[in-house]
Amino acid sequence: MTPNDALDVRPLTLSDRPQWDGLWAAYLDFYGTSRPREVFDTTFARLTGDDPQDFSALVAEYQGKLVGLVHFLFHRHCWKVENACYLQDLYADPSVRGQGIGRRLIEAVYAAADAAGNPSVYWLTQDSNTQARKLYDRVGTLSSFIKYERG
Repeated sequence: MTPNDALDVRPLTLSDRPQWDGLWAAYLDFYGTSRPREVFDTTFARLTGDDPQDFSALVAEYQGKLVGLVHFLFHRHCWKVENACYLQDLYADPSVRGQGIGRRLIEAVYAAADAAGNPSVYWLTQDSNTQARKLYDRVGTLSSFIKYERG
């Protein structure tokens, strides 16, 4: 892929299901986990549904093939009047990494958040995800918060 090649970032559609399944499975595998088929089905239904409080998804398509995905959610925030946007999942196929797809997907989420009047966008990653963090350091600001979760 060259910078002049056409990469389309667009909303996920029902017909994307087979390719989305593969990308999301690869994303989960990257983080050393997997989910049962029921979770795939539920997640895809949420991503393609019309509930504004549910998740949204964008995909990066190159020459008819999905090569990246991003899932995000608008939610209320106690410190703001407007909603915040949580970017939950971001993935680019390893064969196209380093070619700007992650940046394009993040920027598309920024644009969706701006269009919705919710400019606050945040996400989490593992501290060992050094390749992705190089991009995140360019497109975002590292916060000082530490995540805790129920054990």
